[in-house]
Amino acid sequence: MTSGESFRLDSSVLDTVAVSGTLSFATAAAALAALNAALGQGPRHQLDLAAVQGCDSAGLACVLAVLADAAEQGRPVRVLNAPAGMRTLAQVSGVAPMLA
Repeated sequence: MTSGESFRLDSSVLDTVAVSGTLSFATAAAALAALNAALGQGPRHQLDLAAVQGCDSAGLACVLAVLADAAEQGRPVRVLNAPAGMRTLAQVSGVAPMLA
């Protein structure tokens, strides 16, 4: 990761995994692994992105992959508070309904 680009997960709220920091090319692979692990532990059905400060196309792809993996395992996850930049990328990419 480059300087200043990191992410954190918080699973302290029941049913939710909260992400903060940056979801980018530099963090996407680690974020994908960490999110899949966190969402796989117990009944977690919400992914809160309110504290995400930056996101690029790799960050969006990471979130979409997490949603797809969860759905395949029969535990759908709902996205909360997707940042404006992520929503814009999703709209341009034609995948906005997946974040709804």
